[in-house]
Amino acid sequence: MTLRKVLLALLGAVLVSTPALASDNPQAQKLVRALSGAAAAAEPDVLERAVAAMKCAVSNGMEPAERLAVIDFSLPSSERRLWIFDLQDRTLLLEDFVAHGQNSGGNHATSFSNVVGSHQSSLGLFRTQESYFGRHGYSLRMDGLEAGVNDQARDRAIVIHAADYVDPAWIERQGRIGRSQGCPAVRPEIAELVVDSLKDGQFMFTYYPDPEWLASSAYLNCQPDRVASLTQ
Repeated sequence: MTLRKVLLALLGAVLVSTPALASDNPQAQKLVRALSGAAAAAEPDVLERAVAAMKCAVSNGMEPAERLAVIDFSLPSSERRLWIFDLQDRTLLLEDFVAHGQNSGGNHATSFSNVVGSHQSSLGLFRTQESYFGRHGYSLRMDGLEAGVNDQARDRAIVIHAADYVDPAWIERQGRIGRSQGCPAVRPEIAELVVDSLKDGQFMFTYYPDPEWLASSAYLNCQPDRVASLTQ
């Protein structure tokens, strides 16, 4: 781990210290270390929050998953910021580009929404659901688990799908890949792999250092009463 990653992880812990991120869960910490080792480019504090949110959901009634996808929207779209992990083998299945909503920002996403028609990305913990064939081809529906943050995902038709504009060649021309209407769109070349890896009840966690969300998230702060009502 580089000094920069260590400093960022320490800074994240100082800025937002929550019960879910406490180091008194050896299993969670072991998983975070394994995922960090598998994905050297991913920030450890982001992986720690993803694992914390997932563990909180499972400990409060949700079925465990076999895989976890993490999107770090603090990184620009010109960088690979999507990681998919096999939780059983604790290995990295994929590291690639992913789009954010056109109203979330240019190369950097800075604005997020849960509102239908906002064309912005949403933060938080999601549960992936059924695959289907739609106007974007082979795609994947998912449900947002955080009330008021991402729970309108299905009504907003926020899905994982292929998009021609998720193309690294765009970066050379305009400094970023293309943007979606709020969906985490991926390159056509990897869409089938992404959908097949994540369909049928896996977890996806999208991150941005938004202070209000970090302080209020039922999953990041692991508030059992709130989470239990959300996972029913």
